Amino acid sequence: MLWLYNFGIFLYKIVVTVASAFNVKANLFLKGRKNLLKIIANKEFSKERPVWFHFASLGEFEQGRPVLEELKKNHPETKVIVTFFSPSGYEIRKNYTLADGVFYLPLDTRKNATEFIRVVRPRMAIFTKYEFWYHYFKTLHDNGIPLIIISGIFRPEQAFFKWYGGFYRRILGFVTTFFVQNEQSVKLMNQLGLENVELSGDTRFDRVAENALAPKQLPLIEAFCGNSLVFIAGSTWLPDEMLLKDLFQQFPDWKFIIAPHETNAAHIQEITKMMPTAIRYTQLNTETSTVDQQVLIIDNIGILSSVYQYGKVAYIGGGFGTGIHNTLEAAAFGLPVIIGPKYDKFQEAKDLLKLGAAVSIQSFDDLSAAFIKLQKDQNAGITAKNYVVEKTGSTAQIIKYLENYI
Repeated sequence: MLWLYNFGIFLYKIVVTVASAFNVKANLFLKGRKNLLKIIANKEFSKERPVWFHFASLGEFEQGRPVLEELKKNHPETKVIVTFFSPSGYEIRKNYTLADGVFYLPLDTRKNATEFIRVVRPRMAIFTKYEFWYHYFKTLHDNGIPLIIISGIFRPEQAFFKWYGGFYRRILGFVTTFFVQNEQSVKLMNQLGLENVELSGDTRFDRVAENALAPKQLPLIEAFCGNSLVFIAGSTWLPDEMLLKDLFQQFPDWKFIIAPHETNAAHIQEITKMMPTAIRYTQLNTETSTVDQQVLIIDNIGILSSVYQYGKVAYIGGGFGTGIHNTLEAAAFGLPVIIGPKYDKFQEAKDLLKLGAAVSIQSFDDLSAAFIKLQKDQNAGITAKNYVVEKTGSTAQIIKYLENYI
């Protein structure tokens, strides 16, 4: 099975190389890894024995960020390096000030893993939620370096729990400790004979709760909203936007803010064609009159988590694709949420639905009905916020454990 895994990594590199000629993300993926191990070696991290945090992308970074920042707060002298697999994480956080180095993760080959661990010599490695790389995990294990998974979540349909999953279960065996989000994950791991599992919940709750207490103020957004009730659609994709475009005329007394997941010029242009009366965030200025504008498109990145403070109801995108995005950022501000049908992988979404603080939809009629329902429901937003507050505390539990290795 290992040969098949290695071949898959090799094939993946070929595909990315070909795609890099016409795909921006693929080009960044490839370019960012050029001579990377030599660049890292020149930093001489091995002398410092840094703590290594790895994140698949931006979402996982925000999820694990509370642990990283609390660790640096308690031990400012400790060196930290951060790696990303995806350009969407690296390109946004490559200048993150609390890290002593931010890099792409070299592809998971035996040679890359051996060299990376040799030149970094981390005192421990912390992976957030997903990504199980055989060679990196084995090399850490062989070198006696603790490997901790935080905010992990496991489901019966994953390969680890299938009859053919022996190779994948072997990867899990290299992990020192798992901190998982729910009881189901604990039970599944125990069924595999893994007892090094702690139920900690999700560190995202700590992150979003902290953000809601002191959000970044956005005067241009505030001016756009005025005294109107505001519907905020966050991390949307085209199928979401095609539903939302018909909602504006039905509710002329509301203002709408659309924050697409992809903010490249082509997609923004696609949205503006569907919503010709909308104004873009980068077009706003202190002299712009937005009183008569009903729809605002956020055409930059990094502010959505603070935009939610101005909303009354939220729609979270992705539910008509591979899965919904972050519902907790909105819930932390007391916004009930509307989501698409694909939410099964997200415990918080299932919890919010059960509590009546979220509604799942499959069509425009569902969307309209859900919006009307949540406008009238005075308790849904309060329930959403209370849910977030009650789930905080994961970071403190993990930090207490990590102290053993600092």
